[in-house]
Parts: sequence; C-alpha cells; structure tokens
Amino acid sequence: MQVFQFEGGRVAESTTLPVALSPDGFVWVTAERVEFETGLTQLQADLARLTGTQLVDLHVQDLLSRQLPSQYDYTSQYDLLVFRRLAAQGDPPAMRRGAPASAAPLPGALLPRIDTTPVGFVVFDRVLLSVHPAECAVRNAFIARLSGAAPPATNGSTDSPALRPAAVARSATSPADLMLRLVNLMVDGFLELRRELTQQLDHWQAELLNPKSRAIDWSTMLDVRLALHELDQICEDQRAAVQDWTDTVETWPDAATQPAQRERDLLLVRSRDLLEHIERVVHHVRRLEQSAETAVQMHFSAQSNRTNDIMRVLTVLTAVFLPLNLIAGIFGMNFESIPLLHKAAGFWIAMGAMAVIAVALVVFFWRKRYLERTR
Repeated sequence: MQVFQFEGGRVAESTTLPVALSPDGFVWVTAERVEFETGLTQLQADLARLTGTQLVDLHVQDLLSRQLPSQYDYTSQYDLLVFRRLAAQGDPPAMRRGAPASAAPLPGALLPRIDTTPVGFVVFDRVLLSVHPAECAVRNAFIARLSGAAPPATNGSTDSPALRPAAVARSATSPADLMLRLVNLMVDGFLELRRELTQQLDHWQAELLNPKSRAIDWSTMLDVRLALHELDQICEDQRAAVQDWTDTVETWPDAATQPAQRERDLLLVRSRDLLEHIERVVHHVRRLEQSAETAVQMHFSAQSNRTNDIMRVLTVLTAVFLPLNLIAGIFGMNFESIPLLHKAAGFWIAMGAMAVIAVALVVFFWRKRYLERTR
C-alpha cells in the first residue's frame, strides 16, 4: 500500500496514512487487491478518522471482485467508480521498440493478451482510494511519472516523507481530478494498441484473400471475433459508468469561490474528454469487428469465384471434347457401309476434322472470355 499526499503542487510519498489531512491538500491511497483485502480493517479505521465514514460492505465486495463490470455508485460521503482497464498484459514482439518488421505477431496473438481486470476508485472530498490488480502497469506508470517529476527535496528530517515538486501540467487538484487522470491513462493505453490490432487484421485479410493460402486457423479467427465482441461490451459498460459519473458531477451545487468553480468546470471538461476517448475506443473496436466480418465474407466470396473459375474451365473442356466424342462414336458403329470407312485416308480426314472442330471451339470460347481467370 502506498500513500501520496498532494499539497500546494508538491507530492509526498509514504506507506501510512497521515494523522490528519492538510487544509489545502488531499491524499491518494493506492493498494493492490490483495493488500486491500489483508489491510481492510486498519484502512477502514483510517478512513473513519480522516473522512468520518467507512466503506459500505457491498462496495468493499465490489472492490475485491475480479469479474465486476465497469459501473458507478455513490453514497452521501463518497463516490465509487469501477473501471475495467484495457491494457496489454505483456508486450508482443511487434510492440517492443526497435523490433524488426519480421517479428510481427501472428494474427490473433495480441487480442488474447488484452487484460480487462477491474480497477476500483473511491472518491471522498479529500481522499482518493484506488484498488488495482497485481502489478498494474497503469498505476506503476503514473507513480513513476510522479516520482520522476523532480528529485526529492531534502529537508533534513527523517520523521516525515520529503515533498517533491510535481509538474504543473500533471499535478492533480482534487481526488476526482486524479481519478479521471488515471482512468484516462487506462483508456489511452488501449488507443495505443490500434496500430497493432489494425496491422494484424490487415494481415489476416490478406491471408484470407490469398487463393494459395492453406493455413487459415478458423478457431483463432473465431476467438478474435469473440474477443472483439467482448471488448465492445466492456467499452459500453465503461461509457455508461463515466456518463453516470459526469451526470452526478453536473448536479453538484455551485462552488462558493471563483477558483473552486473553475476547478469544477475543469473537472467536467476532463469528464467529457474521457467520454470522447471512450467513444473513440468503441468506434475502433466496432470497426475492427466489421473488418473481421468483412474479411471472412470476402474470403468465402473469393473461394466461390475460384470454384466458379474451375467449373467454367471444366465445362468448356467438356464442350470442346463433346463433338469429338460424337464423331468417334459415329465411326465406332457396327455398320458395314460408313463413309470414309474403307478409304486409306479416312482416318486422317476424321482426325483433321476433329482437330479443326476442337480449335474452332477453343477460339470461340476464348473470344467469349469463358477461359479467362477471374483476377
């Protein structure tokens, strides 16, 4: 469990909650799900001391759940937002910097790596509690950003953590603002995967349209379509949860001071910007679903055209040899008097006539484009 105190544009990191809140700052408490479960009793006591209330038991169960969809709930003392993050569990070869183009992952190699573990946020007036899965890349990246903003300022004291300046553009002004920044980082994490996902599906479309391709893994194709459909549902839940949060913020009473009202307006702007990012994710996922479906339909259309080409060639060949079989059948009849039967040049006359007929039919079918291959 890690605790960050935001005060006057500076950040202090510790492992325990402060005895009292600063008049002009707030506290971010972040913990992994296992840490939250083991230290729940002490955390409830600290929250009661700092905020005057504890977490509801049902909300505690929501924070501990690993299967809960994105949703929003609230009480008179705090708001609860559960958001399923969309980030890769590990970097495939094509995502590593400096990887050669030949190291591109096979189709379907990236989608199964999408992690949709929920992250829970409890927003008090001056305390933010976030519960993450183990080794959450989003939390680690945000903490690294805070820690790397500037070197720690030495104050010569060993009793309290050192305050370090945070970047002005990245410093959060309230627990709600910090929560939106974290959620926005999660959504942007999936937006960064658009290039890899698009390249994979484009490669798959090329393989499906290649008539010489013999290694089409239909089970993986089905898994990809199911994964895209699941991502679509997850994004819909995310959009509904953030929309509920935005509607709640809009119902808050007007602030007493102009700076506080400006902070409220910026919070709404960030909420609407987050909704726009989620809309982009939904649009991209649906476009990928449509691309996958279109690739399958185009594959079957190409196979159907190829079958039609084969059947057309076989039909033309049958039509060419049909008159020849007729002539051979006529001269094979058991009659005593057949023209050309007893002549020395009769065989060559019949063969010449058959060759002329065959060549004439081939030229006729070629001019009619019955022997051309569909490109």
